[in-house]
Amino acid sequence: INAEYGEPLPTAMERGGVKRPACSSGYRDRQIPEVLGKVPRPLSLPRSVAAAGGVADWNAQLPETLSLWSSLDGMCKAVSVQDALADLRSIMNLGHDIWAYSYMRVLYKKSMDIFYGCLMQEPEMLMPVVYTPTVGEACQKFGIMPFYSRGCYVSVSQRGNIKNVLTEYAEAELVKNPDGTYGCDCIVFSDGGRILGLGDLGAWGMGIPIGKLDLYTTCAGVDPNRTVPVILDAGIYDKNGNTAKIDIRGHGRYTGLKQDRVVHKSESGTVVNSAYYGEGNMIQEFMQAATEVFGQNVILQFEDFNSNDAFPLLAEYRTKFVAYNDDIQGTAAVTCAGILGALKIKYPQCNDLIGRLSRERILFHGSGSANVGAAALLHFEGRVPKSQLFMTNSRGLMWKSVDGSQGTYRNEEQKQFAAQGQPEVAHKKLEDIINLVTPTCLVGATGRTPGAFSKSVLDTLVAVNSMDDQETERPVVFALSNPKTQAECKHSNTNANNERDCIPVE
Repeated sequence: INAEYGEPLPTAMERGGVKRPACSSGYRDRQIPEVLGKVPRPLSLPRSVAAAGGVADWNAQLPETLSLWSSLDGMCKAVSVQDALADLRSIMNLGHDIWAYSYMRVLYKKSMDIFYGCLMQEPEMLMPVVYTPTVGEACQKFGIMPFYSRGCYVSVSQRGNIKNVLTEYAEAELVKNPDGTYGCDCIVFSDGGRILGLGDLGAWGMGIPIGKLDLYTTCAGVDPNRTVPVILDAGIYDKNGNTAKIDIRGHGRYTGLKQDRVVHKSESGTVVNSAYYGEGNMIQEFMQAATEVFGQNVILQFEDFNSNDAFPLLAEYRTKFVAYNDDIQGTAAVTCAGILGALKIKYPQCNDLIGRLSRERILFHGSGSANVGAAALLHFEGRVPKSQLFMTNSRGLMWKSVDGSQGTYRNEEQKQFAAQGQPEVAHKKLEDIINLVTPTCLVGATGRTPGAFSKSVLDTLVAVNSMDDQETERPVVFALSNPKTQAECKHSNTNANNERDCIPVE
């Protein structure tokens, strides 16, 4: 498999124009790694994996995959945390962390204690490996790498039977409580519709729920034996649905449903997944089934849904279940904390940061779930007036007419933070927008415009904060987009690319 483009290469039997018998003796002799957790899972594995006979048979289908699987398994022989860390450092010295990610997946299968021991001993080194930024590349190549049993896959074709899918996974992979019920404290579930800034990766997006739960175990002590990463498979768009234009749906190793998402226009005019709405919809059935199998207190976390679905689904279920959307609420909390931290640097004598925050003017570059969530938290909890919060989209500064009947917003959530009145001056380029709204803080989370905070943009930002009526000359710059290939700027750019310092927030 071509790892960069996801296209099939000539098979091992066809290279050099010479055909040899399939599965030649060299590959027959490959040792198939041990597969732990051998309870059959015809429901909770992807249909293609289950149809192949399970994890081992799926991985052994192609000589290339079997070779990689066997090689990775043979490479991971660590019997202690120190052994594993030595392996990982040597791998990471080569400069490409996708191999370290692959090693960690094997290590998790072989010893969870050593896996989490490594993460807890070297979180600064390894969290970027098991989660962002490396997990973005891992998701783009998820089917090319060997498949492992961790993770529950729920297909839209299984509506009406989702409780049985979760029960099967719990029976195979989880421990039981003393009363015989299945133990699960947290489920992170995604439909793969907007993986980081990479677009629709469908079932290959499983790396995100897995990585997020690893973060929770390492940083918050959540018992990994009581967690479930889930992909809700409602289809996948063609290659135009992801930023790298990878034909994931047409890939021979794609494990999800090879069909388009069924969508419709909502009442607010946005395109949403039809399977998620209406009585008895997929989301409702899944969340109800999860509480029936695992109890009412299980945390149900939405992860990397498209913004058009993320906001209405959170609004619908946040008071009915213990539901949470990290992209909206978690990112918002981190953004607000980062801005408050920057204000402590900016105004070291200030002892009323919330009061100071309410006087800031904040420009959000991008109007997806992360920025809208942050704006909502800043307004409703931080008391920042909406008149001091601004957003951009593909058409420039986002605006609405006085009566709200016209504008460049896409949904009601964006509408509440659209500037009132259509600007009468240029407002397409970021420099023009900065000159127009004179922000003291610039937050980027477009996911699609890497390097957007150029020298020209940062110089303009510094210039508008150097005016006589400004209390300080140091604007705050926060580049949120990930993975790092999508970031609006690097930390060093905020100082090296303009004459005066900005305050970078990471």
